[in-house]
Amino acid sequence: MFSKATRSRSTVRPAGPAGSDWAPYARLDDAAHAYFLHAEVALEAIGGVVGRRRVRGFTLERVVDLTEAGTSVWQEAAVCDGRRLILWHSEEVADEDAPGGRVLDSSVQVLPLETIGHVGMRTLVGRDEQGGRVDRGVYVVLATAMPHELSAVRGDADGAIASARFRPEAFRFSKSLEDGGPGQIARLIAFGRLLGRLVPG
Repeated sequence: MFSKATRSRSTVRPAGPAGSDWAPYARLDDAAHAYFLHAEVALEAIGGVVGRRRVRGFTLERVVDLTEAGTSVWQEAAVCDGRRLILWHSEEVADEDAPGGRVLDSSVQVLPLETIGHVGMRTLVGRDEQGGRVDRGVYVVLATAMPHELSAVRGDADGAIASARFRPEAFRFSKSLEDGGPGQIARLIAFGRLLGRLVPG
């Protein structure tokens, strides 16, 4: 879907129910079909932005929440095509007018890599019983120069506004042995390193 090489290959889909580990799949479409409940919606949204450019790296996330209205699934993909970060996420929301009472809220956001001013990655490293290295978790933070929240700062007792403070827009990704397992930890580390190399200095 995303390049000539990809389209020329067979279209065999991974076996297994949605929610299976996506880490073994190098291609975004295979990983999405293994992991997402709404893979076609995700791939259509992302593919409409990526077009014929090659996907350089990606990470996927899926969270199942139990609410008063029932089970809600939140899904996210972060994709890099070498010059942009494409963020897709979806969430099931209530809609009394829709059949079944629920609809999928799907959205996509595109960030040129030039807008990312900070890439931070923290890795939790441990040892196994034989003394070998084990990556137990990873946290990646991407911050932009775009303001996400602006708040006034009071200067003196009369309450006059002396300045304004803004919190930049930031995106956080994490994987652990309990949430994702070693394969997804390794994939997120690779994704963080890719962005660290590509973001202009």
